[in-house]
Amino acid sequence: MAESSYATTMASNPIAVIGSQYCAANQVDLVISRKVKTLRYGEFVVSDMNGNFIFKVRGIAFGWHDKRVILDAADKPLITLKQKILSNHSRWNVYRGENTDDKEVLFTVKTASIFQWKTKLAVFLANNNSKEKNCDYLIKGSWSERSCVIYAGDSSTIVAQMHKKITAKSLLIGKDNFMVTVYPNVDQAFIVSLIVILDAINAAATAAASGAGAGAAAAAAAVSC
Repeated sequence: MAESSYATTMASNPIAVIGSQYCAANQVDLVISRKVKTLRYGEFVVSDMNGNFIFKVRGIAFGWHDKRVILDAADKPLITLKQKILSNHSRWNVYRGENTDDKEVLFTVKTASIFQWKTKLAVFLANNNSKEKNCDYLIKGSWSERSCVIYAGDSSTIVAQMHKKITAKSLLIGKDNFMVTVYPNVDQAFIVSLIVILDAINAAATAAASGAGAGAAAAAAAVSC
């Protein structure tokens, strides 16, 4: 889609999944930071390029479920991200506020296939009636390189993209930083939630791979004894 066409479409149909107050008329760059040494895993702060806090992400232990809560700058819970267990695909449901009742589901994110080498996640809004055949948004890229793009449906229309942000300061204070460029009239809270889910799915996959590797090494050692 040409830029002028994109601008016209988004101006008349802004993407406001969480709230229209999180849509800006101009393109916005957000910095998502995790203090590896001081914050629990799954916790982030999200700021603009001037260092102003916009969102916070709180990781919560919840039984067998992995769970995150995104708060605004005033620490008000906006949405809850909850992993669904016993699913063939890595699947997360996102709820308004802190209520995880099914009627509060805003959207669902799942891996596009059970096995995948590259990042590919499908996003289905609550009002999607396609029985998960046609996604509303699609995330593609490489998480290891912090290079992912979020598209409107299975199209070439980009609504946001992520890339690694490395600064001298980040290296000194031990932060894992990356930047997300959110296109005009796209819900910034929605985009941040997708990035947080991306991080969680990648962490789970990495942990599973590490566990499998450790198991194989232990088995090999036992055989050699």
